[in-house]
Amino acid sequence: MSVYIFDAVRTPRGKGRPDGSLAKVTPAQMVAQLARALERRNGREAVHAAEHFTLGCVTQVGVQGGHVALAARVQANLPDTLPSLSINNFCVSGLSALADAARRVASGQADLALAGGVESMSQVAFMTDNADYYTDMGLAGAMGWAPPGLAADLLATREGVSRADLDAAVMRSHQRAAAAWTAGRYADRVIPVTAADGSIALDRDENIRDFGDGATLARLGPVFAAAGAQGFDEIMLAHKPELGKVEHLHTVAHCPPIADGAALILVGTAEAGRRHGLKPLVRIRAIAESADDKVMQLTAGFTALKRVLERAGLAIGDLGAIEFMEAFAVAPVLFERDFDVDMARVNPNGGHLAMGHPMGATGAVLATTLLDDMAQLDAETGLVAATGGVGVGAAMVFERVS
Repeated sequence: MSVYIFDAVRTPRGKGRPDGSLAKVTPAQMVAQLARALERRNGREAVHAAEHFTLGCVTQVGVQGGHVALAARVQANLPDTLPSLSINNFCVSGLSALADAARRVASGQADLALAGGVESMSQVAFMTDNADYYTDMGLAGAMGWAPPGLAADLLATREGVSRADLDAAVMRSHQRAAAAWTAGRYADRVIPVTAADGSIALDRDENIRDFGDGATLARLGPVFAAAGAQGFDEIMLAHKPELGKVEHLHTVAHCPPIADGAALILVGTAEAGRRHGLKPLVRIRAIAESADDKVMQLTAGFTALKRVLERAGLAIGDLGAIEFMEAFAVAPVLFERDFDVDMARVNPNGGHLAMGHPMGATGAVLATTLLDDMAQLDAETGLVAATGGVGVGAAMVFERVS
């Protein structure tokens, strides 16, 4: 059974730190505000007809603990009868949530479903779930685990990526994001977030920077060398001895800024759409999830991309628009190097390096952005691909509905 996307919205991405504009808005409230936006846009009846809700979130402790999807459902005043699921698949969680919803629709378990993701990194910091291998160096060594930023340096080392390549990817992302906001390209799907007093907390992505001629960027030094020296370089090289050493290249600017944000997507069957007066935007043509090298970590998005193209029966040159997750600057550098594609159609309105990485929301944010990319570029087909820590990946192909 075909699965269609009827609407998708996201919050702006706030700085994921205590002084960020969304730092006082809870994750459940971000999602609740998006649910109400979908109701305004599509009718309360249609949204309340959803038969399942899947929400991605990585660090499920504190205000993101206690089944965050269920908390968001209650605070959004969605029906008590709506089954809800919180999932963690690291940085591809939002895309895995959409895949879960699509499978439920395709298998006949639901005519309409809600899916998305959320992360408040200002309120729940990265790795505060305190997994044992974060600090147990013996276990980390056995697993070949290091923080993902170190894996980015390891991948850049293996692939011979230069500092200039990384700088160019960062400059392009910020310049395109700034131009997109100036042109109003994010106006329709980015929903301003309100504070408790009803005022606007944030109405645009706030991590975008102007690096000018790049001189400021060029002066930044590597950020992961100290962590590598604490034993993580040794762990990675024990599993990849052929590399000899890790060249630490990524600076703070080559990392997607930690961010707060959420996205929410309404999917369903064509018949459900007709019944509730919903117009389909795209059909989900193919889905792929992947697992890959646990030490190199950041290659699984490429694996998912290739797999989803095979399932869709497409070559990458057939695609009219692509949202490829900028999971550290090395990822878009390798994408541009290894795929024969017009880069004007890849992240045309900026990417994660500029606007930030709200981990559990990321995949859903990218899928939401792809809808507007496809309209802007008059694309019949589009692809979204994301990659995450410890070698997880996910990708989808969308096909425009006339």
